Amino acid sequence: MEPLIVIPARMASSRLPGKPLALIGDAPMIVQVWRRAMESAMGRVIVAAGEAEIVDAIKNVGGEAVLTKPDHPSGSDRIWEAVQAVDPDGKASFVINLQGDLPNLDPALIREVAELLDHGADITTLAAEITDPEERTNPNVTKAVISLTDGARRGRALYFTRASAPTGDGPLYHHIGIYGYRREALARFVALPPTPLEIRERLEQLRALEAGMRIDVAVVDTVPHGVDTPEDLEKAQFALAKSQALENKK
Repeated sequence: MEPLIVIPARMASSRLPGKPLALIGDAPMIVQVWRRAMESAMGRVIVAAGEAEIVDAIKNVGGEAVLTKPDHPSGSDRIWEAVQAVDPDGKASFVINLQGDLPNLDPALIREVAELLDHGADITTLAAEITDPEERTNPNVTKAVISLTDGARRGRALYFTRASAPTGDGPLYHHIGIYGYRREALARFVALPPTPLEIRERLEQLRALEAGMRIDVAVVDTVPHGVDTPEDLEKAQFALAKSQALENKK
C-alpha cells in the first residue's frame, strides 16, 4: 500500500522568518520540497500548513494542502492532524514525515524510508556516515547509534544524541530527520507525553524509544542540506541552480 507523504510547514522561524515561502529558483521553498516528494512517486503528497499563505502557495501549483492549528508543539502533531483530515477512514497504513526545509532532497531518500517500513519497524528513518571531523563533536548534528553488523546498511536504532557517540574506534552516523511511521505507531507517538531524555537532548524521537517502540535506520550516502538560516538559503539557491544547469546540459 502506498504511504501518505505529509510535509509539515509553518511560517514562524526564529532564524529565517517566513521560511516556507522563501524563493529558491522559480518557486517558494515549500513548493520545491513538494516537488521532490512528488518526484519520489511514492504516494499522495499533502502539505500540513500552519498558515493560509502556505496552503495558497501549494494550491497555486496544483498540490494538496491542509490548514492545521498554528500552535502545534511539533511537526509530528501537525502531520497527525493532517492525516486525520485527509484520510479519516484510515486507508493509508503508512505515513512519511518529510521536513519542509529540504528543497534539494534526493527523492530516492523518501523511497528508502518507505521501503524500510516493510520490515516490521514502528518507525523508520535515515542516517549517513560522518566524514567531516567537525561534525563528530558538533551538538547541532544529531548522531544515530545503530545496531549494525559489519557491512550492513540497515539496523535498529538504539539511541539518538547530540553528543559524540558511541565512543571508541569506528564510524559515527549523522541522523537525517525524515521519518516513516506505521499509522498506528504515529497515533500512539503523538498521544505520549514528552519524556525526560527527549527534553534533555531536545530530540523528539527519544520519546518513541523510551516507550519501547522500534525504530529502524537505513544508512545512505548523502545528507540533504536543511535550510535554517539566510546563509543556508543562499547555499540552497546555488545548489538548485547548479542542478538545473546540469539537467539542461543533458
